[in-house]
Amino acid sequence: MRSERGDRNDAASNLASWVPRTELGKLVSKGEIKSFQAAFHSGLPFKEAEIVDILLPDLHDEVLDVNMVQRMTDSGRRLKFAVTVVVGNGDGFVGLGRAKGKEVGPTIHTAIDHAKIGLVEILRGCGSWECGCYKPHTLPFEVVGKCGSVRVTFKPAPRGVGLAVGDIAKPVLRFAGIQDAWGFTEGHTKTTVNYAQAAFDAMLQLNLLKVPTQDLERLKVVRGMTGVTILPPKEKLEPRKDRRGRGPGGPR
Repeated sequence: MRSERGDRNDAASNLASWVPRTELGKLVSKGEIKSFQAAFHSGLPFKEAEIVDILLPDLHDEVLDVNMVQRMTDSGRRLKFAVTVVVGNGDGFVGLGRAKGKEVGPTIHTAIDHAKIGLVEILRGCGSWECGCYKPHTLPFEVVGKCGSVRVTFKPAPRGVGLAVGDIAKPVLRFAGIQDAWGFTEGHTKTTVNYAQAAFDAMLQLNLLKVPTQDLERLKVVRGMTGVTILPPKEKLEPRKDRRGRGPGGPR
């Protein structure tokens, strides 16, 4: 597998050579749109992952499932890999992406790009009657997500409970910026893809629900980013050293 340093160097070179093809990409490249929320609410579709790379450079990603798919043809057996990835900034935006390919590495990068393009904005608040702190640490109300036979229900939880949900739903909620929640599932939850898509569908329902402005103010509900993420910052890569511990500009 490729190193993190190599992946970041490739990402930086791709951004340097990026030529925007969409209207939104051209506005971001020119500097007319400088924040991700402004781009999200501009009404223009996201069709280029480089837009997210520029406006959300600290986006985190995690691979949820890597499944090998086999198909018999006249020429023999063909193998492909199906990858499911979740991305998020830990502050109100989360996305889920899937991709298929012959190699795992490039397929993961493709799934990450699909997840970046499909980022959604969610609502957060303090919807638990046991808490009352009015800080955006949990869900503002109960929400249900479905995919296939899987039905997942997330309920607000008081501060300190944590994510009392399944292992597949945890990164989806955490990357969205939710710290406390109760979770209940029905159906065949061993199907990882359906479980992940059901959890993401629940986050999508938070975005689709229309809440009156007076209720948003009364319940202290936050939409999108607040400027504070619950995810740890990405580690900065130090200059590579040789066997004697000397940096790239050291004496020879």
